[in-house]
Amino acid sequence: MNFGLRHIRYFAAVAEELHFRRAAERLNVAQPALSRSVKHLETQLGVQLLERSNRHVRLTHAGTVFFEGCQDVLETMEGVIARTNKATSGELGHLVVGYTDFAICGELPAILKDFHERHPDITIEPVHGFTAGQLEKLKTGKLDFGFLTGPINQSEFASVTVQDDPFVAVLYDSHPLAGKNGVELGELTEEPFVLGNPSGWKHFNDHLFRICHHAGFAPEIAQYAFNSEGIFGLIACEMGITIHTTCAENILRKGLVLQPIRNLDATLPTIAAWRNSEVTPTQRLFAEFLVERG
Repeated sequence: MNFGLRHIRYFAAVAEELHFRRAAERLNVAQPALSRSVKHLETQLGVQLLERSNRHVRLTHAGTVFFEGCQDVLETMEGVIARTNKATSGELGHLVVGYTDFAICGELPAILKDFHERHPDITIEPVHGFTAGQLEKLKTGKLDFGFLTGPINQSEFASVTVQDDPFVAVLYDSHPLAGKNGVELGELTEEPFVLGNPSGWKHFNDHLFRICHHAGFAPEIAQYAFNSEGIFGLIACEMGITIHTTCAENILRKGLVLQPIRNLDATLPTIAAWRNSEVTPTQRLFAEFLVERG
C-alpha cells in the first residue's frame, strides 16, 4: 500500500474535527490538499473512511476502527521520536560502570542515585572490578567509567577524585588496642596483617606498604582475602588485623572495631576515570555530572 505517516496524520485530524476546513487550518495545509490526501488513503485501503455531505462529515464504521489504530500509530511515533531525540542528546542510553570495594562502600551509591534522578532514561550496569582490571576494560571499551584507586598517570584517561578517605586500623573487638582512643602506626609493627590478594589489591597495597614503610616497618602478612568482606571475616576470626579506610564503617561486621591512626596525613583517593576520546553523548553527560559534582 502506498501511503505514509502524513496521510495518517491528515486523516486523524479530520476524524477529530469532523470538518475539513478546521482540520486544514489546524494542520496549516490547503483544504484541497487535505481532501486529496484522505481520498488517496481510502483508495489505497479500498474502504470508505468518511461519509461526506455539504452539511457534515462522519466516520464510517471502518473509519472508526481505522481512526483508533491511527491514534496508536501516532502515539507510538511520538514516543519513538522523543526517544530518538533523547538518544541524540545522550539522555537515553546505557553505561557500564566499574567499581572497587572502596567506591561501593563510599560515595558511589549516592553518585549513581543522584545521576539516575537527574537522567532517569539512562540505565547503569555496575560491575565489580579491581583497579588494574578496570583500567584494561576502559581501554578496550568494556567499561564506560571506572571508580578505582588512584592516582593514575595515563594520558588516555580523564579522571576526577570522588572521595579521599583517611586510613584506619581494623581490629577484632577483643584486641588489646581495640579499647584505645586511636592508635599509632608503630603500635601495629608486630601485628599479623590480613590483606587483599596481591594481584587484585596491588594499587591499595602500594598505599598501605608506603605508609607502613614511612613508619619503619613492613606488614607481616598472615592471610590474604579476595575482598573487604573476606578480610573483615578473617579478622573476626582473630587471624590478624588490617589497615583499611574510614568508608569501612559502612560495611563493618559485628565484632570489629575501627581505630583512627594518629599522626597520619595520608589518604586513599578513589577516582572516576574514563577514556578522553570517542566519548558518546551519554558518556559525556555522566562525565560532566561527575566534574560538576566533584
